[in-house]
Amino acid sequence: MSSLDRAHHAQGGSADPDGNALNPVTKEEKSWGWFAIFNIWANDIQSLFGYTLVASLFISYGVGGWTAFAALIAAGLFVMWMVNLSGAPGEKYGIPYPVLARASLGTQGGKLPAILRATVAVFWFGVQVHFASTALSLLIRSLTGVQDTSMIFGMSGVDWLSFVLVWLFHILIFWRGMGWVETFLNIAGPFVYAVMIGLLIVLWNKSDGQLLSATATIFVNPEGTFWTELKGFVAIVGTMVAYFAAVMINFSDFSRYAKDKPTMIKGNLTGLPLNMILFSALALLTTGGAAVVYGEALVNPTEIVERTDSVLLSVIAAITFFAATVGINLVANFIPAVNGIASLAPERIGFRRAGLITAGFALVIGGFWTGFISNFGIDGFVNTLGATLAPLFGIMIVDYYVHRRQHLDLNDLYDMAGGRYHYENGWNSAAVKAFVAAAVFSVLTVWVPWFSFLSGYNWIIGAVLGGALMHVFTRQPVRA
Repeated sequence: MSSLDRAHHAQGGSADPDGNALNPVTKEEKSWGWFAIFNIWANDIQSLFGYTLVASLFISYGVGGWTAFAALIAAGLFVMWMVNLSGAPGEKYGIPYPVLARASLGTQGGKLPAILRATVAVFWFGVQVHFASTALSLLIRSLTGVQDTSMIFGMSGVDWLSFVLVWLFHILIFWRGMGWVETFLNIAGPFVYAVMIGLLIVLWNKSDGQLLSATATIFVNPEGTFWTELKGFVAIVGTMVAYFAAVMINFSDFSRYAKDKPTMIKGNLTGLPLNMILFSALALLTTGGAAVVYGEALVNPTEIVERTDSVLLSVIAAITFFAATVGINLVANFIPAVNGIASLAPERIGFRRAGLITAGFALVIGGFWTGFISNFGIDGFVNTLGATLAPLFGIMIVDYYVHRRQHLDLNDLYDMAGGRYHYENGWNSAAVKAFVAAAVFSVLTVWVPWFSFLSGYNWIIGAVLGGALMHVFTRQPVRA
């Protein structure tokens, strides 16, 4: 029996909800069309955190709206190119990211990027649970009229109740299986645009039809010079690339379900630039419109909905934002976290057990978001996570495309005791050294003032440096 056959036998197959999903998918499981890939990006972009990030970038970098809009589109095109590269091995061999990582870092070393990616996913999982709970809190207040002013760790009693209910809802969905997750995601996505357009209509009416003309002045930065606008453009692109860095590194977790490579490419093309253009335009217009109507910058759409004093709109918006955030959380954060945690001990940690571990960490992280993580600022948080993951992307790309010429031995990837990917006791020292050196420098560009001029480039620097060092440290690249 081959090592791959033994893995299938021991782990129960990728479709088994009680096993883990590290095995290659079967031909029958490669059933995702381009619209399924499109929906991954639609929900990823449309989440409450995504809206808040886009709106905060528009405000915090002090650039004109057109500059911000152009930067967001450029980031979408760049990310599309990157995920087409990182997703190709998953589509070709049907393997998830933790298994793909074994090719470059070793059968044991592959656990390092898998658990780092899982750590990032657990953080995002907790944060998105928190953001989804704000939508449920809005719904409860809209329907009951309750105004709870007592605060515990930065949240009221209604906020805590909403958070716990959303957390439990996530557990219910994943416990029912991936079929429920996919269905939930496909239903949730399209309604977000409808609600955002509804918000624009309300703001238009409140501004007596002056929203566009008033917002147009916000989109122009009269004090901005060419260089300040260019600096802001680069910073926004860098932050948005960092925001998608987690999905870029493990896109094989999703692309392996695509019917074929053209399907994956079409889904990424329609899903990234198209959604980025539409969502960013609506987010920037809504943020600008809210500033005109209410006299202050509001970066959370639930706060804007609350100001409209429309119970019907509040209910619809709360349900929609809740559904969209839960959907992307289950797919973009839950699956990578489960795969990464399961990779530590696949024979003992199954799909559901890894899911419960993920949910446990998320309960702590999401519950204390307002009192701890948010104090570091959204931009710094996103850029730090992206900088840490960036070298892993470069190492993976150089190993797969340059050293191995897009060829992997599937059987050896599942041979944990030997084979070409076992290296030195399961670790590829060249890749580990490349990761450590590149990650340290990449993170320094985020936090050390001396490197502040590179902060907008931190993800790209980390990826390029990681790949370059990987090539240098690998004395004799294997062409198979």
